[in-house]
Amino acid sequence: MRFLNWAVLGLLWCALPAFAQGEPQAPAIVTTGQAEVKMAPDRAWVSIVAESQAKDAKEAQRLNVAAMNAVREQLEGMNLGADAIRTTSYELRPEYDYRDGRQTLRAYVARNTIEVRVDEITRVGDVLGASVASGATSVGSLRFGLKDRDAAEREALRLAVADARARAEAAASGAGVQIARIERIEEQRMMAPEPPRPMMRMTAESVAADAGPPISPGTIEIRSIVTMTVAIR
Repeated sequence: MRFLNWAVLGLLWCALPAFAQGEPQAPAIVTTGQAEVKMAPDRAWVSIVAESQAKDAKEAQRLNVAAMNAVREQLEGMNLGADAIRTTSYELRPEYDYRDGRQTLRAYVARNTIEVRVDEITRVGDVLGASVASGATSVGSLRFGLKDRDAAEREALRLAVADARARAEAAASGAGVQIARIERIEEQRMMAPEPPRPMMRMTAESVAADAGPPISPGTIEIRSIVTMTVAIR
């Protein structure tokens, strides 16, 4: 009886499809290619802040609107572009003094922040100076970027693929085989790193005193990594 059972099992195993028994993998080489493209930024974003205080909330708002309107009018006159200016935040809050365990209203503070896109790096200093001269109270941050980042990313990808192919050819040569075809190329998608952002926090007085602070944007690095699988013969 046991003999018959084993015979039946043997017949079933022979009848299984070839893939179920595990076919040998086709010979292949897998390599990783990397590339980095460095470019000088050709665009910048700067945050401009106007802050106003008054005993009355409406008066604080009125003063702030007047100050920011003056800033925007000055910037719009610099021909930065129709969509170069956008509001990023607005805040109206009370501020208190505390004495002897008692809370006393000191003032209402209205704070309006706009972000200005500058498509010519050399004009960043002029934008800062014009902003504070027309009513801005501080500069919050400055960051740099590229107008055509997609083109730079594609170039990095092209170079990464070329690097992976060169590595595959070197491996094939060392093993005494030849590349038959490329089976697969996979790009390792990564979150784009935040562009370099200098730590800037300038008051109106400091910018006015400098009459246009020097700006050093440095370079932007764009990286690409791919994995390539090639069949060999």
